[in-house]
Amino acid sequence: MSPVAAFSFNKLVILGVGLIGGSLARALRERAGLAGRIVGVGRSAQSVARALELGVIDEAVALDDTPALTRALEGADLVLLAAPVAQTGPLLARVAPLLDPHAIVTDAGSTKSDVVAAARQALGARIAQFVPGHPIAGRESSGVDAALPELYVGRNVVLTPLAENAPADVERIASMWRATGACVREMSEAQHDRVFASVSHLPHVLSFALVDQILATPDAELKFSFAAGGFRDFTRIAASSPEMWRDICLANRAALLAELDDYTAVLARFRAAIEASDGAALEEAFARSRVARREWQERGGVRPAGESAEK
Repeated sequence: MSPVAAFSFNKLVILGVGLIGGSLARALRERAGLAGRIVGVGRSAQSVARALELGVIDEAVALDDTPALTRALEGADLVLLAAPVAQTGPLLARVAPLLDPHAIVTDAGSTKSDVVAAARQALGARIAQFVPGHPIAGRESSGVDAALPELYVGRNVVLTPLAENAPADVERIASMWRATGACVREMSEAQHDRVFASVSHLPHVLSFALVDQILATPDAELKFSFAAGGFRDFTRIAASSPEMWRDICLANRAALLAELDDYTAVLARFRAAIEASDGAALEEAFARSRVARREWQERGGVRPAGESAEK
């Protein structure tokens, strides 16, 4: 049975119809050809009006409109939280009293330990209805206008199932993502946060830091005028959402601080080698890194220029 044939839905409610939520809606509708109803929920009706105008969703609802939100969640079998991770708790607290008992709630947050803690507090005894997830996909552009039906094709989606989750509910969320063309993986929330602190969160911090360092110098404008390919490639992700990355850094601070400490130690080692004119040590470290990156690239790790592999 194909991934598409294995999945169907009656009503999907998406809280936050931007790039991630919008791309899921478009993938299910346009790529998978599924006919379920898709409702978008935003801070205001205006914030999801564009998604409605584009045909990404069938109905737009304001989060603070209780009658409309109640109707939207009635009969919903799937609910996706596609908002910044700091909003997880308030959003779940808002929808929890209105959820049907059979509804499965999932999220697209870039951190998981904090999200699970927020879900436990908001849902209490109904925590089994929440299946944590993280689609590893993104673009430099944001908002529903940037949503693509093929955004998840060949991308990883990580689920971090809870002990309370019914296996059938976890499989249902996995089937939803597979219908978009994604590859679904599972790990614990703690392992997820360690892994992504290393390969996603730390690189974003370093990219922002380099640009900030140059900005603080008196000849910043001159330096920027001579910046070329290396600078462009290293700092591309500094164009990402400051609000989103602020929330991610704070939400995953323990794992990220550990990675920053390890990175600082490596920089100190490189600095010592440069100060001592130890070319052999530098070349050995650079060669090690080059081989590791080439092997990663050969496994399909590098995406076309202008795309971001993670959110």
